[in-house]
This record gives sequence, C-alpha cells and structure tokens, in this order.
Amino acid sequence: MSRPIQSLRNIGIIAHIDAGKTTLTERMLFYAGATHKMGDVDKGTTETDFDEEEQQRGITIYSACVSFNWRDVQINLIDTPGHVDFTAEVERSLRVLDGGVVVFSAREGVEAQSETVWRQADRYRVPRVAFINKMDREGANFEGTYDEIRERLEANPVAIAIPVGVGPPHMPNAFRGVIDLVEMKMRVADKTSMGREFVDVDIPPEHSDEAQLWRERMLEQLYDYSDKLMEMGLAGEEPPIDLVRATIRQATLHRMIVPVLCGSALDYIGVQKVLDAVQYYLPSPGDVPPVDGINPWKHDAKEVRKPDDDEPFCGLVFKVVPDKHGDLSYVRIYSGTLKGNTRLYNAANKQKENAAQIWHIQADSRQQIQEAHAGDIVGIIGLRHTFTGDTLSTAQEPIVLETIKFPETVISMAIEPESSTERKKLGEVLEMMKRQDPTFRARENEETGQTLISGMGELHLEVIKNRLLRDFNLHVKVHNPRVSYRESVERVAEATGEAPRLVGGQALFAKVRIRMEPDDNHENKVTVVNAAGELLPPALAHAAMEVLRENAEGGGQVGFPLIRVRITLLGGETHETESNELAFRLAAAEAFRTALQNAGFKLLEPIMKLEIVTPEEHLGDFVSDLQQRRAIITHTDSRGKMATVTAEAPLAKLFGYSSAMRSMSQGRATCSMEPASYGPAPPDVAEKFL
Repeated sequence: MSRPIQSLRNIGIIAHIDAGKTTLTERMLFYAGATHKMGDVDKGTTETDFDEEEQQRGITIYSACVSFNWRDVQINLIDTPGHVDFTAEVERSLRVLDGGVVVFSAREGVEAQSETVWRQADRYRVPRVAFINKMDREGANFEGTYDEIRERLEANPVAIAIPVGVGPPHMPNAFRGVIDLVEMKMRVADKTSMGREFVDVDIPPEHSDEAQLWRERMLEQLYDYSDKLMEMGLAGEEPPIDLVRATIRQATLHRMIVPVLCGSALDYIGVQKVLDAVQYYLPSPGDVPPVDGINPWKHDAKEVRKPDDDEPFCGLVFKVVPDKHGDLSYVRIYSGTLKGNTRLYNAANKQKENAAQIWHIQADSRQQIQEAHAGDIVGIIGLRHTFTGDTLSTAQEPIVLETIKFPETVISMAIEPESSTERKKLGEVLEMMKRQDPTFRARENEETGQTLISGMGELHLEVIKNRLLRDFNLHVKVHNPRVSYRESVERVAEATGEAPRLVGGQALFAKVRIRMEPDDNHENKVTVVNAAGELLPPALAHAAMEVLRENAEGGGQVGFPLIRVRITLLGGETHETESNELAFRLAAAEAFRTALQNAGFKLLEPIMKLEIVTPEEHLGDFVSDLQQRRAIITHTDSRGKMATVTAEAPLAKLFGYSSAMRSMSQGRATCSMEPASYGPAPPDVAEKFL
C-alpha cells in the first residue's frame, strides 16, 4: 500500500436516499477496473451493498469501504447510507474523510437528507464536489438543482460541466452527453461497452452559445480566486486548462466553491468526469491541515500530527464490526506507520492494545497486509478495549483526537425473548450490536422489567429486529414500551396506625400518628421527616421511620413509585411492657396504608421536552399536530429558512412520532427528545389503573 501521499484520495459518496450513490460507486469501480462486472442495486448485486438486508431493501444501511486506482491516484472510497435513520454511518465516515462527492437527483433536487449530510460535511470542514445525477429522468432540471444548491445549502456552486439534452430517450431532446466547460469538449459514452469507452468531440453548433455562456459564468466566478486568471480575462486571452484546474482546486480545497458536474450513473454518462474531478480537485491527506489533539500526560497540552510516515503514529477508530473471532476495527491513520503485531495505546481509557493483524478492506472481502502508512484506511484485528471514536497512538507519545459525536436516539421499543433460555443470548447479542452501532441503545428498565432498545427511527429498529431473527436465530417479540408512570397524593391526610393486641401469643401495643401531604419542593422523591421529638423513644421512632421509608419505596395505591410526597411522623403512644420495635413497625405500616388511602390518588405521566427544527412552510402542521398530542409549546424561533419549536408533551403520545414528523415535512425536519419532568395524567388514563 506504499505510495506517495499526494496521490491518495480518501473520499465519501453522500446524498439523500435514492439519489444514486451506490450506482455511481458501482460504475466508478467498473471503469477503474476494480470489478469486472457492474452490479445492480435492484438485483442486490452491487459491490458495496453486500448485507442481506441491503440487498432485499435496495438501500444502503452500512457504510462500505472500497479502494481502486484511477489514472495517477489511489482512491479510498466510502459509500454511505442516505436514509436519515442511518445518519451515524455518514457522521463517522465524514469525520475521517478528506473529501466528498455529494450526489443530487436532477428530478428531486436538494432533498431533506441532502441538507443533513451537507451540514455534517460543513461541520467536519470537508471539501466536496457535487454531481447532479439522473439527467435521463423525466422532470430532470439541471439549472433548478444548481440554484437549489446555492439557495437551500447556502453554498457557492460553480458548474464545470453542463448536460446536452434532458430526459429519457423517447423525448425529442433526450439527455445524451455532457459538455466539459474546462476543456470545452462534449463527451459521448459508448453504450455497447456500458460507458467504458467514450469519445470527446467538438461541441455541436446548436449548443455552443449555451456552453460559452456557462463557461464565461464559470470563469467570472473563478476570477475571485486567481489574479493571473483575472488578468488574462481582462486582456481577452484564453486561459490554459492547467491554470483553470489549479484555480478550481485551490478554491475547492479552501471550501470557497463547490464544482458541479452532471450525468446519469445508470445510463453510463458523466461518471469518468466525476473520477477526474476527484483526482483534480479533491484533497490528498497532504493537502489537509495537520490534525491536533491533546496529550493527557501533559495537562492536556495541545499536540499536532502531520500526515507523514516519520511522525509518531496516531489513528482514529471510526467503525467497529463485531465478530466472534475478534472485532474488526476500521482505522484512519493520520500520521506514522503501523506494522502488524504492534503494541498501541488508547490514551482516552488508558488501555494498552495489540494490533495483531492489519487488513486492507474491499467491501466485504479483506486482504492481510504487513504495514500501513499515513493517510491509509485499514482494518485492525486484536483491539479489545477500543471503541468508535477512540484514538490509537504510541504509549511514548500519546494523543487524544476529537471523538465522533452521534445524535441521541429518538425512538424506543420493548423487546422480550420468547423463552427464558434465550434471555442470556439476547443480552450478549445486544451488547455486540451496541459496539457496532453507536446510535443503538439497549437497557433494562428497572421499574417495568422490560428490555428497551432505542434507535434513530422505526426503520433502524426494524433492521435491528430482523438481524436478531435472521443472523442470530433469536425468537423475540417487540412492542411499544410501557410508560413509566408515577404516583403522588392530592391532599393532606393524617392517620393513626395501631399494632394488633396479640402476635404469635405475644401482647403488643403501639400507636403511630403520621401526616401525608403533597410536596412540590422535592421534584422526584418522597421525603420522610421525624417530628415526634421526645414523644417517642429514639429506637421506636427509628423503627417507625424505617417502615415509612420502605413503604414509600414500595409504591402507591396502584403500584407505581411515589414522588412529590412528604410524610411526617407526628408522634404516638407506648406501653411500658408491650411496646417494642416490632409493634411500632406494624403500627407505622397501618398508618401509611390509611394515610395513602385518605390522601387521594394522583397519577403522573412522564413529560418529554422536544426541540423540532423544520422548514418554515411546515411550521403550522407541526403546531397543530403537537396540540393534538396534548403538547405545550414553550418557544418558537426562526433560523434563516428553518423554524425551531420547543415543546413539552407526554411520552405516551409520542410513540411513532419520528414517522409522523417525517411525513409532515417530507423528511426535512429533525427532532431531539429528552425527559423533562412528570405532569398530571388525564382522568381517563388514571381511571384505567383504578
């Protein structure tokens, strides 16, 4: 894998679902000679969608890494999912990539997930080129999509290729080629060789005026980034191709422009131009600024690592694929050289690790290699204490890079094995899946006894459920989790409890007087106070207090935990010979039961705080939907063309909310949800339990 670092490209293909990412990847591999046969998404035969679930659904679920050579460069390419439920795969890929190819559908334009992945790429400062795909579809609109990239994504697109014709073959002016505005040539693909062969011809006269107009617009945009280019333009000279390319490259690397290409991956047109753009305009690891982190041994002093084989080794683990024989950890090497069977150090959790084997990864196949260099993306087997987002370095020169932040889960399901023998196996499998997927959570709810699994959406959880059934042969049932209700009391009540006269032949006497009342000062607990003073001996008062606390922890009238209740021990009566701790325990228990009955039943339900970000045109739909869910809207705000709604709503009304949210906004809204407090449940809900 040794090669000059300037000839390496680590890139990702990112887009909204069904924009054509996987088809584009498949064509790239075929034209580069990395595969001998093109796969088909609909037939489930593509190189990067190798998981059974991906093949059946025809969508990408897991990011896949492939490597190939194109002209003078080696490209490490990661094909990422487009569905919002699997946004974590995009997040971790963008964290370690140097450049991106963003695919847009010419018919649908800039879609919801396009905005999400664009913002992710902005956050990680990833230079990118745009490819407007599906120019051969009815309703395709190159200019409309180009304008949307500027307006909706607030980017600075520069067209470096334009389409010849638009739409499918049966239309009069069908899409049939692309014009390269840098070389001013028209490229026509040979369909019989599935686009592998092509010819560059002179621009037809009927398209020359349009091409010249677009080229002048391109050069005018580029004048801002090259004085030499501007001087030649003012002098009326034709700039050389190398100067135009160099200007586009520098402006792209500094994220000032986004070069825009077009074509149809399915129809074999324009794919080689994308590969050329990756070579000419996207950065090598050497073009990216050195990474910086902290040295935990030197009071978190700043450390910098250049992309150089001679620097101390450091790499970031961005994905873990669990395996019974040893997890495979995907690592982006930022500096230094890594050899097999090397001792490494994870400074974040202070654990020594052994990189037993290094693997070159090609989709679902792998090949063992002896060493890897700065800029490489490899798989390591042998790491035992390292997870997604951890940094590996040498023990002598430790460094901790910025980790990967993942969004919080938004939806939960209860899951239970059909037999007790499978319970242990289910626990082990869920732990393994948590290692693989940082946005998957699994925990046992101590109150309801249910195992809850949480994820990014209903499709995410459905894929996990199918894996449990298919890959691990687990028989499980899933359903909505039970809501964790709480109980409180309505009013102040005093009660006196007495011990029975005889217990097991022994005469007992005790009277305990208590007061039970609502307590809004202590949000989520029961307060038990001793106000008996000298009316009761300390040992007997202690016994009574102990029972009051135990009963309070045991729950209220219908068995839910008590909160916001204050219980005060007021006093009692004793007998010289018949009063002991047992008598006072029995009397306190009776006083508690009576007071609870007299104080009234109040059911409290969990209230969630929601923050919804939606395009402004859908704001009204969200407000009316939230009102139907018994939500209280606390704040609305505008951020450009997006509106933010903050609200509080009962958890019982939010099951399935992520699906409703997407349908209301065509998938463009996002939502975060977290527990806020407990509020009174409606009378009809309380009556069910009574």
